[in-house]
Amino acid sequence: MSHIICIANQKGGVGKTTTAVNLGAALAVAERKTLLVDCDPQGNATTGLGINKAELTKNLYHGLIQDDPVEDLLVDTELAHLKVLPGCIDLIGAEVELISQPNRETFLQDLLRPLAGEYAYILLDCPPSLSVLTVNALTAADALLIPIQCEFYALEGLSQLLQTFKRIRKRMNPGLVIEGVLLTMFDKRNNLSHQVAGEAEKFFKNLVFKTRIPRNVRLGEAPSFGKPVLLYDITSQGAQSYLALAEEIMDGGRSRHA
Repeated sequence: MSHIICIANQKGGVGKTTTAVNLGAALAVAERKTLLVDCDPQGNATTGLGINKAELTKNLYHGLIQDDPVEDLLVDTELAHLKVLPGCIDLIGAEVELISQPNRETFLQDLLRPLAGEYAYILLDCPPSLSVLTVNALTAADALLIPIQCEFYALEGLSQLLQTFKRIRKRMNPGLVIEGVLLTMFDKRNNLSHQVAGEAEKFFKNLVFKTRIPRNVRLGEAPSFGKPVLLYDITSQGAQSYLALAEEIMDGGRSRHA
């Protein structure tokens, strides 16, 4: 069965899409068959993998709203073991249309069901909000990965995400666990980064990944070339950190409980 990981935090700019794209690439490089589902109307994960959204005739919207088979929506990437289910601005319409639907929380789960045995990992990149798309992703997922930027207000607002997590687990998805908390934009020379890391470890304890994603120029540059950082500069700190994160996940090193 696929291990489905929802990457979510309602705060913007914390590295959700960077993590989705580069973790997906790192798992693919390790020859784990991986699917990245772009649930964000901005579609940045799609473009970050070199896919021109304007040239696509179908995307996640068509699977959620128009009942197109999921197999017809998948797009190849430069990496043999990585495919993407693209997202785009159409998903704003999907949010509106889903609101009035019965069982609106399970549309993504139902769409992905035929792929359950086909991929080792399915990564769900969520929008920076606790919208119906994010709720769909949490309902479809086995685990939640929470990126936290190492900044002053890093933990502010996380209580809302955790309340949503608990509510989804109680009502819709009792098997949902926290995969881990990922510290992003970590600067080892900065006292604030170490302070945030300490606070996160105090609050989340052993759920914090050992891997920390550094502030890295190459990580910031790679999306403009439509490449994960592994294909842009595999020697960079950013690339090496996502390879290490993939190892942690493949090794099952996180205690899978909340």
